[in-house]
Amino acid sequence: MTQPTDARYLLEKLVSFPTVSRDSNLELVDWAEAFLTGIGARCFREMNAEGTKANLYAHIGPDIEGGVILSGHTDVVPVDGQAWSTDPFTVVEKDGKLFGRGCCDMKGFDALALAAAAKAAKMPLKRPLQVCLSRDEEIGCTGAPPMIRHMQGTLPKAALAIIGEPTMMQVVTGHKGGIGYDTHLRGFEVHSSLIDRGVSAIMEGAKLIDWANRMNDENRAKVPQGADALFDPPFTTLHVGIIEGGTAHNITAKDCNFVMSFRCVPGESMDDWGARYEAEVRRLEAEMQKVHPSCFIAIDRRWDVPGLKPEENGAAEELVRRLTGDNATHVVSYGTEAGQFQDGGYSAVVCGPGDIAQAHQPDEYITVEQFEAGGRFMDRLLETLCQ
Repeated sequence: MTQPTDARYLLEKLVSFPTVSRDSNLELVDWAEAFLTGIGARCFREMNAEGTKANLYAHIGPDIEGGVILSGHTDVVPVDGQAWSTDPFTVVEKDGKLFGRGCCDMKGFDALALAAAAKAAKMPLKRPLQVCLSRDEEIGCTGAPPMIRHMQGTLPKAALAIIGEPTMMQVVTGHKGGIGYDTHLRGFEVHSSLIDRGVSAIMEGAKLIDWANRMNDENRAKVPQGADALFDPPFTTLHVGIIEGGTAHNITAKDCNFVMSFRCVPGESMDDWGARYEAEVRRLEAEMQKVHPSCFIAIDRRWDVPGLKPEENGAAEELVRRLTGDNATHVVSYGTEAGQFQDGGYSAVVCGPGDIAQAHQPDEYITVEQFEAGGRFMDRLLETLCQ
């Protein structure tokens, strides 16, 4: 039986797959691949090393270069501990809003891209449309780079990529870059009454977190220069979102784990910030080892997300400004896969329906008006590809 191809149905279907980043996305990918194959698209997968997750990309239209990529991620953040008023994995419409995990970030755009693909398959395209559905965006944009490399030798190269993160359909031409370090401190356990003879991994880890607080204070006090001033906030930020460790209140903690993340403005180097953190880690590790030589700090640069750089006469910016009518300058502080597409040789912008303020929230939603605005954008894009 032929599946419905309207965007609302596709959104409901996509949201029904609980593709939290810690879990597999293969059930969604299986369904999306069957949908795309059913409309006549050529589909390709790129698997992770464990075979538990996949990137999916597809080609519709003539087998030539110069097409347009619509790119969105399939994974969503967890709902654990959030107070939802509705089932997070069922789309519920109320007061002009569509509620559900991923409706805003970013299965709303994914649904619109799939609906556009179905329409494109029936149109006399003169330039191809390519749809990319990535894995593992929410854990550091780690899925897109292997997908982009995989595409290079498989499909005719597109001219530009539109990454549909929620921007209220505004044209975003720049965003901060980001790096993240898995950080594991190993201390030395003693009874807490003998704390001077032990090393608490948690208390030593707190020193690194305090260093991050001091760096934030210093950065906040700087006068932003050039393009940095466009961002909110207009400085590099450091953050620790989760910390784990310890076994009891009266034992110096043997282990402490957290991720130290950086969101860097264009005027500062991510590598320089990484080097500063690594130097502080080594300094603190030496102090710990003076108390007990078995102590250490292990760090691993888990993700490295390039910023999106504004392009001079960029093909993506020119097209999306023409389709949206938006001629203002917009940059964002969150990271996306757009910088990775740019590094892969594509002109890239970020433009999609919904408000980023709703992303990752309980009762996440996209307004019906924004969803429909995204649909009108897709229709204008398809008309352009036929010219």
